[in-house]
Amino acid sequence: MPRQADPVVHTPAGAVRGVRTASGERYRAVPYAAAPAGAGRFAPPAPHPGWSGVRDGTRPSPTAPQPVRDFGRLDLRPYFGPGWAPGAEYLTADVHTPAADGGGRPVMVFVHGGGFVAGSNRAALYDGSAFARDGVVLVTVNYRLGIPGFLDLPGAPANRGLLDVLAALGWVRDTIAAFGGDPGNVTVFGESAGATLTCALLATPQAVGLFRRAVVQSGSGTGAFTPEQARRVTVAAAAALGVEPTPEAFAPIPDERFVAVLPSLTGLDLRTATATDPLAGLSPLGPVLPVQPADALAAGPAADVDLLIGTNAEEANLYLTPQDGPDSVTEAEAHAVAARLLADPAPVIAAHRAARPGGTPGELHSAVLAHALFEAGTTRLADAHARISGGRTYRYSFRYRSTALDGRLGAAHTVELPFVFDLADEPWLHGTAGLLGPDPAPATLAARVHGAWVAFAGTGNPGWARYDPRRPVAEVLDGPCDLAGLHPLGG
Repeated sequence: MPRQADPVVHTPAGAVRGVRTASGERYRAVPYAAAPAGAGRFAPPAPHPGWSGVRDGTRPSPTAPQPVRDFGRLDLRPYFGPGWAPGAEYLTADVHTPAADGGGRPVMVFVHGGGFVAGSNRAALYDGSAFARDGVVLVTVNYRLGIPGFLDLPGAPANRGLLDVLAALGWVRDTIAAFGGDPGNVTVFGESAGATLTCALLATPQAVGLFRRAVVQSGSGTGAFTPEQARRVTVAAAAALGVEPTPEAFAPIPDERFVAVLPSLTGLDLRTATATDPLAGLSPLGPVLPVQPADALAAGPAADVDLLIGTNAEEANLYLTPQDGPDSVTEAEAHAVAARLLADPAPVIAAHRAARPGGTPGELHSAVLAHALFEAGTTRLADAHARISGGRTYRYSFRYRSTALDGRLGAAHTVELPFVFDLADEPWLHGTAGLLGPDPAPATLAARVHGAWVAFAGTGNPGWARYDPRRPVAEVLDGPCDLAGLHPLGG
């Protein structure tokens, strides 16, 4: 029997019972769309039919079908969560609110990363306690991944995972007031794949009016596949499954087979006469668009949206260091990677050599990969947004270096997340295999980064100067507060 003190929220779809926490109330596994099953996995998200009685919102939901992700000696379970927790009803949201009564609180909607094939809102890193503590209603969402989410299948709607996020934002608009949030003050924020989806939202006409602000953490405004690239992946997937590339042929295939064939899709040559591989071979699946978001902002809500956008200083270390990849790279191999990933590698190599004259070939490899995956697309989107929005753009560079992997992980991809969610002192993020390494993280940095995100959600200003493409300057987030300030990008 539930405790008498358990809170109950009445939503348009039905009542939900949550739990009280030290920072407010939490409601888990609240569906924002109907369960995708069978042919429905390749259809647009459908409205949830609702329920009678009081729904149990005290336990986590299933997660989207996904493979196990291995990062060698680095423990990324806090980032990926439990992996695949089977169950049909995984298009759900978790809500952590200071209190469901009252209202008018800023709302933040988080879109998780995981390379478009993994991850969920159950990851320990996405605990919303600190946001609720500071007066924000935090919503974390699941969406379709892998083949059901992003394979461009003729006859099926494209970008179904992105359509799920749109449906979740529509649910927030219609429902969040019941949880104490202000539907007119919604910030969507994402990291990695979730950040790239956020970039796509900024250029999506259907997103107009669904959010007021956006945060892009280590994403890319040029991270979409072209239709030609997507066709190559679709042909390979259909061949691996032994069926025709149609929704009717894919509908009876179990999720287990979709997950099992994902490794066979990696390593495809997706370079075309007009485009390089936007995900540099790390994932064969992602948003498919005829025009990159950075070049299509006028079609979506971007002009009316405040934007906070940035990258980490050593993003690609996450993909190379846990497997000791950089140590074995030769100069020739680093230049070959640059030629494969960049349309014009010479300026990038020259800039890296100027910044690190004694850098190793492995460091060059990491810098090239980071530029191709994150930095170039971040700059392009930041510049475009600053022009179209009249200067409502804020940029950051996160440079705190994790001491994980004998101090070699550094300011890698994902390292900013514990600071955004104000969890940097949690023991499960430290130790020899922990994301932040054995050394304690500076408490003032966690307070500063988390505080900037909360301030941005409330006011549209994180606490530093706006970004100007004519003088590209980013706020450096690197340690105790008295060390921070405005620095030139790359300085």
